Amino acid sequence: MRMYDLIMKKKHGLVLSDEEIRFLVAGYTNGGIPDYQMSAFLMAVCFCGMDEKETLSLTMAMAESGEMLDLSAIHGKTADKHSTGGVGDKTSLILGPMVASLGVPVAKMSGRGLGHTGGTIDKLESFPGFSVSISNEQFISNVNRMKLAIIGQTAELAPADKKLYALRDVTATVDELSLIAASIMSKKLAAGSDVIVLDVKAGSGAFMKTYEDARRLAERMVDIGNGAGRKTYAVISDMNQPLGLAVGNILEVKEAIGALNGRAPEDVSEACITLASYMLLGTGRVRELPEAEELLRKSIETGAALNKFAEFIKAQGGDERYVYEPDRFPEAAHCCELKAETDGYVSEMLTEEVGLASLMLGGGRETKESEIDLTAGIVFQKKIGAKVSAGDTIAMLYSGDAGKLKAGTARLKGAIRIRTEACAPLPHILGVVDKS
Repeated sequence: MRMYDLIMKKKHGLVLSDEEIRFLVAGYTNGGIPDYQMSAFLMAVCFCGMDEKETLSLTMAMAESGEMLDLSAIHGKTADKHSTGGVGDKTSLILGPMVASLGVPVAKMSGRGLGHTGGTIDKLESFPGFSVSISNEQFISNVNRMKLAIIGQTAELAPADKKLYALRDVTATVDELSLIAASIMSKKLAAGSDVIVLDVKAGSGAFMKTYEDARRLAERMVDIGNGAGRKTYAVISDMNQPLGLAVGNILEVKEAIGALNGRAPEDVSEACITLASYMLLGTGRVRELPEAEELLRKSIETGAALNKFAEFIKAQGGDERYVYEPDRFPEAAHCCELKAETDGYVSEMLTEEVGLASLMLGGGRETKESEIDLTAGIVFQKKIGAKVSAGDTIAMLYSGDAGKLKAGTARLKGAIRIRTEACAPLPHILGVVDKS
């Protein structure tokens, strides 16, 4: 088998076999296939596409290129949630404890934030002492004992994806649907959960800017997951404005704790209840979605979800007192208000710009080596559809550095549009892909 022949075959729009796809993934991962040949193949895929079977073969070859987390020692069906990235997305901090408190194992592998999107691990490390660096044995033990554990992604997880993505990033081949879907799903399949619920974002703060593109990606990923024997659902959600009111690590943790105490912003509550309901449905914990919604709301009302969150934080070395006393978290040294300059209605938020404003405040990292200011971020008082008068506070901004505060405020100001015409609040859940 020669890479030249596979490039030629795909250039002419022909379908590659599972054996051929595994050959090229293995060869590129181990260095036997050079960058220039893989670049040519990726561009051929961009022009000619891959069918459902090819995409599944590519995903499985990438997933199996490294460590496949074995969760067979966990009692019961495991569930995981993955977001395609957004601004203010703290759902894992809320729905994980909710689902676990109802007896469903949540064994999650998460990443750090990079660029304008936040990372679950960075938020959790706001708790003094908390660590995701636990052994696989401890990870399994924690899930069996209390139904919830989160570890960090390792370099051994889907190494083919890491190498391929780096090449795609410099050869203008990032935005092909099958390549995007395979990249995301290879890591989720390697992470081992039986049930995968995908939160596919659409809008100005998402990779997929339109609902139609997000829907196509969601359908492709659900096909991959189900084809690999994992029960998979996708919820398509709006990212034309931040999720909730808080953007930034400690600020989002505080909002998550508020949600677990029954004080969630409406969009956060809708997101968490919807995603968690499909986790319960997929594992067989419930038969119908209304039953799941009722159980999840009760987990908040009774305090079971909040107590599960504290138990989880303590089990991974964190100080659980912060769950019950969030005022213990440090506050930023500097803050300022962004005020409306005219009367009108908040009509638009350039959400990626909002995320970049938070990054400039110190709340994100531009490179993997960047240090994060855990206190930095933004808390909105007005979102799309809100009526404002000149002088009203739209958002509070926080940073440990006065210079960064000034720069971040200027960036955020350019991201908010106020118009005289009234506009309706945006819906959050846009659709669901359920092929069960």
